[in-house]
Amino acid sequence: MPTRPVFMPTRSVLYLPVCPRPPEIPLATADINKAEYSIGEEISYSCNPGYVPQSGNMRYTCPIRGRWPAITLRCTPRNCPLPEPMNNGRILHTSLSYQSVITFSCDTGYFLQGPQTSQCQADGQWQPGLPACQPVICPPPPISPYEALTYRRLKPGNISVFQDVIMFECLSPLALFGSETATCLATGNWSELPECRFVQCPYPEEIENGFINFALRRTYDYKDTVSYGCNPPYVLEGPAQSRCEKTGQWSGKPTCRAPCEIPVKRATVLYNGRKVTVQGHFQNGIQHAETIWFYCKNKEHGCSYKVPTQCIDGHLSVPACFKELGFFQSLIKTEAAHLTPCDGTE
Repeated sequence: MPTRPVFMPTRSVLYLPVCPRPPEIPLATADINKAEYSIGEEISYSCNPGYVPQSGNMRYTCPIRGRWPAITLRCTPRNCPLPEPMNNGRILHTSLSYQSVITFSCDTGYFLQGPQTSQCQADGQWQPGLPACQPVICPPPPISPYEALTYRRLKPGNISVFQDVIMFECLSPLALFGSETATCLATGNWSELPECRFVQCPYPEEIENGFINFALRRTYDYKDTVSYGCNPPYVLEGPAQSRCEKTGQWSGKPTCRAPCEIPVKRATVLYNGRKVTVQGHFQNGIQHAETIWFYCKNKEHGCSYKVPTQCIDGHLSVPACFKELGFFQSLIKTEAAHLTPCDGTE
């Protein structure tokens, strides 16, 4: 144990103990560094930059016996906070401690705005600062402002970014071939663009028992229309208009359907919610798709019931249960239409 002599007036020498240089601690430094320390002298340890105390004391005093007490201080690397998740990107890390490095990457269609890596500093902050993932920008599609093909953005703004969609149109009378939309790709290019072509349709076909309104033009371009009509008493079935399609063909034409004669001479029927007689109301028959109801007799219960039949392009079938009464039969028999309804309703 080191001692220090003390000279007394009697010329006797007294030796007092002193503490030697304190032990070195990994990742820490003492505030006083010398070969000897007097009794009661204090030293303080501090962790090196980038490290923080994990356990043990930081202050120690040289005791009277001249031996330093057990040094218990332990320092460990400081941790930086875990960064917030990146929008449209990822953070790769194996450690968050001092001097560790994290790496950034972006999802497909996005690019890094900022550093690709960042390191944990002694103050517990990442340097350089964290980046952001920005969407890839697509330039305006390669379309001349004087061409027939035009486009519009489907969302506000003047910039198109990854996954944005634009919609195309052709100036009349041109027809658009290809997709009506294009999407901004991860490469910064647009998906395939459509093209505009001239399309003409032949003279529209006539329809039997009908006519074409104002069909006086010599040529018909894409989206031109014509309208059809039927000669009375025929009825139009199908679309009244036909349009010139991009295929160069008309969208379709309607058909004129024929009326139906009532194939009985004497009967009371239900038509448009009213009871009427065939002989008084149907000299011209009924039109295509119209329906009348014949009355039939339930012999077991002596009541009547209605059976519908529809005119289909000149054909109308009389229900098999209907019995037409001749003139003399009508004088002695009650027509089914005048019997009590089987269902209790007229």
